[in-house]
Amino acid sequence: MPDGGQNFPALVLNADFRPLSYFPLSLWSWQDAVKAVFLDRVSVLSEYEHEVHSVSSAMRLPSVIALKDFVPGLRQPAFTRFNVFLRDGFTCQYCHSRLPAPELTFDHVIPRARGGRTTWENVVTACGACNLRKGSKLPRECHMFPYETPRRPNSWELQDRGRAFPPNYLHESWRDFLYWDTELET
Repeated sequence: MPDGGQNFPALVLNADFRPLSYFPLSLWSWQDAVKAVFLDRVSVLSEYEHEVHSVSSAMRLPSVIALKDFVPGLRQPAFTRFNVFLRDGFTCQYCHSRLPAPELTFDHVIPRARGGRTTWENVVTACGACNLRKGSKLPRECHMFPYETPRRPNSWELQDRGRAFPPNYLHESWRDFLYWDTELET
């Protein structure tokens, strides 16, 4: 295979035929997908035209697979910088600018220097300029209030929010299993 098969990820669906996650999109390498097929842990729903070969057989690479056993979703999402950005739609909660993740930071609404904690209920997405402007002040001291009150999202909310941010690459064979309004790239 000329590129080592690196451009042939498999979309992974749960047993209910929904993606395990939308953001990041649940993808496995072709190697992991082939291994799961041989271990009879997944069903192949769609295949690429490309094949892998062993000494005695050939197999088309899976492009969409579904787990045979249902994996329940996590009840509470992990508190991570990325999940805070996702909850807030990659939008500064002070100036409402939508920016790529590398240009964002998070801000403690009640600053740590004032006893604020690093929790879902006290952290919001902020651009660098707003974070610097707010500094260690309370919102009322600098007249900077978040657009949305920070709160703990559930897993379904994060998954739903993730649908608003389709990845850069979506294979045509995934079209029937994903639900974005944008056109898929081929």
